Amino acid sequence: MDIRSATAADFEAITEVARETWHATYDELEPDVIDRTVDDWYTDDSMPLEAPGTIVLVAEENGDLVGFTHAVAQGDTADILRLYVHPDHQGEGIGSALHEHLLEAIDSYDVDRLRSFDFAFNDASRAFYEGLGFEQTDEGEVEIDGEYYPEAVYTFDFA
Repeated sequence: MDIRSATAADFEAITEVARETWHATYDELEPDVIDRTVDDWYTDDSMPLEAPGTIVLVAEENGDLVGFTHAVAQGDTADILRLYVHPDHQGEGIGSALHEHLLEAIDSYDVDRLRSFDFAFNDASRAFYEGLGFEQTDEGEVEIDGEYYPEAVYTFDFA
């Protein structure tokens, strides 16, 4: 497996990993809602590679993009906005490897805490982040297609 910084040429594959993962994971959302949301949220505008504090990493196996993560560091906090592994490759350690590489990249920003946001009903995400030492520290809501869904915030303090 190779983990590297994303390039603009990766956006189509990133979008497809996101789409496949959302369809496999979020039964609470209708398939057409997932497709519209992925089309809206996964663009080169939503993950500007050159923006200050932005880190987008991709994982490749045999030349295929199989996972990615997107984080933004600002001030004393870095936020993981996305971390997805294609459903056919989950359980292979790709998510953990992406997370480790993300920690190395974030280290240069001198942040005190790392947060991650996900649907509160995503039990796999909760188990993943808690397994990495994160704790749920907050709740919120995210709007998708005019509906509001519960969101969980997981935090890892470096200090």
